[in-house]
Amino acid sequence: MARFALSAARRWAQTPLALRIAFIYLGARVVTTAFFLVAGSLSTGASRFGADAGVVDFILGWDAQWYWLVAENGYPTDLPLTDSGEVAENAWAFMPVFAYAAKTVGFLFGSWGVGALVISFVAGYLACLALHRLLRDRIGNGAATWAVVFFAAGPIAAMFQVGYAETLFLLLLFLALDATAAHRYSWLYVLIPVMAFTRPGVLAFALYLGLHGIMRWVRRKEDPLSGREIAHILALGALASVTGFAWQVIAGIVTGDPGAYLATELAWRRHWIVGGVDGFVPFEGWVQAAQFWFGFWGLPQWWGPIALALLVVGLAATLLYSPQVRALGGDLRLWSASYLLYLLAVFFPQSSTFRLLLPLSPMWGAVAVPRSRRWRLGILALCLVGQWFWIYHMYALGNTFWQVP
Repeated sequence: MARFALSAARRWAQTPLALRIAFIYLGARVVTTAFFLVAGSLSTGASRFGADAGVVDFILGWDAQWYWLVAENGYPTDLPLTDSGEVAENAWAFMPVFAYAAKTVGFLFGSWGVGALVISFVAGYLACLALHRLLRDRIGNGAATWAVVFFAAGPIAAMFQVGYAETLFLLLLFLALDATAAHRYSWLYVLIPVMAFTRPGVLAFALYLGLHGIMRWVRRKEDPLSGREIAHILALGALASVTGFAWQVIAGIVTGDPGAYLATELAWRRHWIVGGVDGFVPFEGWVQAAQFWFGFWGLPQWWGPIALALLVVGLAATLLYSPQVRALGGDLRLWSASYLLYLLAVFFPQSSTFRLLLPLSPMWGAVAVPRSRRWRLGILALCLVGQWFWIYHMYALGNTFWQVP
């Protein structure tokens, strides 16, 4: 048995990287599909997917319906309003790249849904390859491979098989992080605009570029910084900032309402805030959510902001002092800090919270650094448990809002 295991390990090590990642990715997708099938059998009439929902219903459910609506009908010139006169949920909350890319690919198959699945599935595999490339020189090939395992089988792995823009954005992000860390700045002139119109988050990348430039300036003696590279960093930071706000400007021009995009995003927040939302105030969402959730759990609401402060301090300490995180290098730590600050500034924590943490996926590298097999298998087990928990609650249970036809 030991000789067989050793022989199998040698054959695995000799397998080309792309094929090894493919085996990992396909194995993870089989598990996710099995979870979907079980969730479908558990779905009831109380779920938005109805009784005995199928995998196709899940692929086209939740935000995928909005992307499909964008692909078929475009964006409204007149913002829809609720009975109380506030801006209602509408397509302006969803960027166009994934919606129209899925329509283009789906044209070959006669179905937008097939196009969306193909893009998510293929982009997810390529993102696994890109993540391995991003991590291998920092933590070694073995740890990078385990990070890919955790990423492919993680709690939000359903995104690899549904009509969401997440995996496409992650692919672009990993390529952009790799290009920045390797000082191949010219690639970013293509990647940044596409990222900006795929999914919100490029403003976090603008902040990261600024911090990257400061880091390079501080380290310029051991890592020479040329005038050309300074020009690239400044230009790319400006590009990321401009494209990060561009969708708000476009929505304002098309609808004639300068606040159209922010009002649209706040439409989702109103479901959670008693008394409504007056407007967008940076960082307010987390404080409101902390009070709401602690009250919802039957705890004193004033505990919420205290817990939030402790969470922020704990995350900052982890990024600064954890040896496993420090092993990832300065660039990935700066990106993580930038994205977390971005989420704190703009997001209201609710059912999408864990999905919006996906751009922090390079942190799987820190989880994979410990070489203990028991540790790694334990993390994989937790990933699978978390994935089932997510799929069960988001698909098997769902809710009664916007029933799938």
